[in-house]
Amino acid sequence: MLLSLLRIELYKIFRKPRTYIGFIAIGVIVGLIQLAMKVDGPTWLKLMFSGMDDMFEIKEGKVLNGYFVCFLVLNTLLIQVPLLVALVAGDMVAGEANMGTLRLLITKPVSRTQLMFSKFLASLVYTFLLLVWMAVLALFGSMLFFGTGDLLVNKSYTIIQFYVDNNGDDVFWRYIAAFGLAFLALAAVSALSFMLSVFADNSIGPIVTTMSIIIVFTIISTMDLPLFAKVNPFLFTSYMTSWKGFFNMAVDETGSAIRGSVYSMPVIMRAAAILVAHIAGFFTIATIAFGKKDILS
Repeated sequence: MLLSLLRIELYKIFRKPRTYIGFIAIGVIVGLIQLAMKVDGPTWLKLMFSGMDDMFEIKEGKVLNGYFVCFLVLNTLLIQVPLLVALVAGDMVAGEANMGTLRLLITKPVSRTQLMFSKFLASLVYTFLLLVWMAVLALFGSMLFFGTGDLLVNKSYTIIQFYVDNNGDDVFWRYIAAFGLAFLALAAVSALSFMLSVFADNSIGPIVTTMSIIIVFTIISTMDLPLFAKVNPFLFTSYMTSWKGFFNMAVDETGSAIRGSVYSMPVIMRAAAILVAHIAGFFTIATIAFGKKDILS
């Protein structure tokens, strides 16, 4: 029964033109970034690593590779993707209410909980496919066009180099893990928008409210104030960029980076757990609210 409901909900999602806005937007943005790096990448690298020539030699052909371009894409694009996710998740229940089909749905021999779970699962599938599309274009597409090589990550006053050599590839697995954590962050956004759609009769409200909440929470997360410091650990937006943690290596007693390591895995696992808790909380609230909702249209 659940699988049949899921297929129906996915059909509803992908028959709407707005569903493909996210895929088109990601394709255009990734393509533009790749084109810009192909044309002006060497110039951009000189600006990015200016003043560091005395520390080590930066070989443009070595640094400007698919892994570097993908890292640039993720830093640029993952900020906008929550809006693309909210476009679909915010329409899951509110869209049905707006069209007047919600009352018809609850007359079917399916519990409200099953109906909500199938809709929420469908929104997560859409989020996953959107992220897979980004990975195909940003990671595999960049690897195809620019090749692979060592990845240099500029972190404040430190440059971390991840090696791709005879000892193995210390970069690819980090991207797989990063995309996995990014999915949890986007799933939290999807869950929030889905929850808000239960309380609305059209999809505009949940979409706008979701983005407003993300903007406000992000501002609170980034402002270094004592009052906000007490709240930050409980905001899911504080962990939206936790995927970057996979691109930070631990060091040994001598201060040398440990290949294949992650600087603080417990912090990353804590971020993942908090994101999962938000997802479960938003869905639970949505299910309880929908179970008590009087549907008149």
